[in-house]
Amino acid sequence: MLRVLNANKSFGGIKAVNRFSMDLKDSLITGLVGPNGSGKTTLFHLITGFYEPDSGEVYFDDQPIHGLPAHKISQKGLVRNFQHSRVLPFLTVRDNLLASCPHQLGEKILPVFFLPSKIRAQEAKNSQKADEVLNMLKLDHLADQPAGRLSYGQQKLLELGRVLMADPRLILLDEPTAGVNPSLTRQIVELIRELTQKGVRFFMVEHNMPLVAELCPRLLVMDAGELIFDGSPKEAMKDPKVVEAYLGKDPGAARGR
Repeated sequence: MLRVLNANKSFGGIKAVNRFSMDLKDSLITGLVGPNGSGKTTLFHLITGFYEPDSGEVYFDDQPIHGLPAHKISQKGLVRNFQHSRVLPFLTVRDNLLASCPHQLGEKILPVFFLPSKIRAQEAKNSQKADEVLNMLKLDHLADQPAGRLSYGQQKLLELGRVLMADPRLILLDEPTAGVNPSLTRQIVELIRELTQKGVRFFMVEHNMPLVAELCPRLLVMDAGELIFDGSPKEAMKDPKVVEAYLGKDPGAARGR
C-alpha cells in the first residue's frame, strides 16, 4: 500500500532522513519508534506532502505521490494527524468535523447558484457522518461545545475524528496518546482496533512501548534518520542496535557481558 524508496531529506548539514526505504505491504498497524530527533516526524512530512524529499520516491497504491501537495495526497486516502492537536478552538466540536469534509460543493461559487439541491444533500450526508463519528469518539455530548474547551485528550480524539471525516484508507498517527490520561488512551486504542476491522490501516509514531507492543505486529525503528530495524516488537527488544539507540545501553554491558 505505502512504499518509500531511498528517501533523503537534509536541513543544512543535518540529514533528517537518510536513505530510508520501507514497504508497508499488507500491515494493518505498523509502529515507528526512535529517539527524539531521529527523523520520524520528518518522514511523516515527506510521505504526506508537507516536505518534498531531496531525493527518493514515495508510492501509495503503486502510484507516485512524492512531489504532490498535501491536499492531493489526502484526497487519495492517505491522511495524518499531528503531534500537537490542531483543532479549530472557536468552532464547535461538530463544526470541526464538518470543516474537515473533502470535496465540498459549497466551497465554490458556481455550485452555490446552480446546484443548491446537491449542496443541501451533501451537507445532510456530511452532518449524518459527523454524528456517527461523534458517537464513535464518545464526544456526542460535547458536539455543540467550542473545541477549545475540550481537555487535551479529548482534543486528540477530535483530531482523529477530523481525520476520519476524510474517508482515509491509511492513517499516519504522530504520538496519538502523548499527554493523554490512561482512560482516554484505552479509548484511542480500542478505536484504532475498531477501525482496522473496517479496513483502515495505521502507521503510527508512539513512545509508549507497552502500547506499541500491544497494538503493532510490525515495528520500524529509526536512528539518525536511518531505518535500523524492521520486525516484531518482541524482536526489537533484543536487537543490539535498537537497545543502544532507543532503549538505552544494553543492561548486559554493565555486567561485563
